[in-house]
Amino acid sequence: MSDTAGQAEQSDRATEATEATAEEDRALTRRARRTAANRNAERALARFAFMEPLRGRLAFVQEAAELYDLDEPSDMYGNGVVEVLEKRVASLLGKEAAAFFPTGTMAQQVALRCWAGRTGDPTVALHPLAHPEVHERNAFSQVSGLRPVHVTSEPRQPTADEVRDFPEPFGTLMLELPLRDAGFLLPSWEELSALTEAARERDAVVHFDGARLWESAAHFGRPLDEIADLADSVYVSFYKSLDGLGGAAVAGPKTLVDEAKTWRHRYGGMAFQQFPTALTALAGLDRELPRLPSYVAHARVIADALREGFAAAGVPWVRVHPERPHTNEFQLWLPYDPDVVMEAAIRHTQETRTALFGSPWGARGPGLAVTEVSVRAAGLEWTAEDVKTAVADFMVRLEEELKRS
Repeated sequence: MSDTAGQAEQSDRATEATEATAEEDRALTRRARRTAANRNAERALARFAFMEPLRGRLAFVQEAAELYDLDEPSDMYGNGVVEVLEKRVASLLGKEAAAFFPTGTMAQQVALRCWAGRTGDPTVALHPLAHPEVHERNAFSQVSGLRPVHVTSEPRQPTADEVRDFPEPFGTLMLELPLRDAGFLLPSWEELSALTEAARERDAVVHFDGARLWESAAHFGRPLDEIADLADSVYVSFYKSLDGLGGAAVAGPKTLVDEAKTWRHRYGGMAFQQFPTALTALAGLDRELPRLPSYVAHARVIADALREGFAAAGVPWVRVHPERPHTNEFQLWLPYDPDVVMEAAIRHTQETRTALFGSPWGARGPGLAVTEVSVRAAGLEWTAEDVKTAVADFMVRLEEELKRS
């Protein structure tokens, strides 16, 4: 390569790096604007506890402390209030025991490597959109020696036939309930029962990634313990739906949980004290868990109103996915550039103090934007007419942004 060609290549690389840095700066600025607008909004479909300032989170810890005898000794290395939480989760899920973990990533790796030791097969059959495949930097294979394989490539839950006819052995079938990145999708009760039966016909164990299992009971029309009974082990989260400071648990047979606690120590998850997280998890089980069915029911009202509002505004195509939400969260698709829609959503929240769309917008192909819509306690105050009015106000900003783009 000549000196001139080499200098040109270095210049191109420098230009690309500068452009990438500028794009990152724009994204960070936009995220800060979106966060500030959501915090200042007087109305919102959902207010996520993790978005609150530190003062609010500390206040929640103090509220949670009222649910527990503070004269009891503090926890040390997983005893005390942590054990109380573990027993509560095991009881709710109808399992022999449960183990607390600081993160879901650690919890599921530990559970699945324990099953791999028992089955003699480190292969885990799961969906390519499952959380470990999309959001955990290949931790299954890189850290825990597990081998993920994909039962289906379709953006839906797998079928019993796909599990039954999969062309290679696997030791564990992992099902994410709901499958978030496909639209918070759940199978029917009959489909879920058939899936687990198909796995066991192949002598595989079944593990539920139940990060959002708490709100799935309404869709299945079954109590949590009956749902969990279909699986050999279940992972649940304490912050996604329950507003805890963090944390997760794995529930299952006592022998599995005992081994999981050993691996928890080896993975560095046996923290000295975890009472703030455990207290807020217990508070979430008391406060938020009973409310989740009402959030799911109202999410369906919100979904219908969004569909009708955009149709009334003359939007040529809109998709609520799934058409009837399975949980209190769902996807909304619009036929516009996501950057344009994002700017319109931020402006709408800033100018009307109404957070209709608090989550970011992403691309799903050329000229297609998608966002996640969540309905929590704040959203229960919204009527269908409130939603349609907010959609009309949002469309005013979107049309202005479309003219500028």
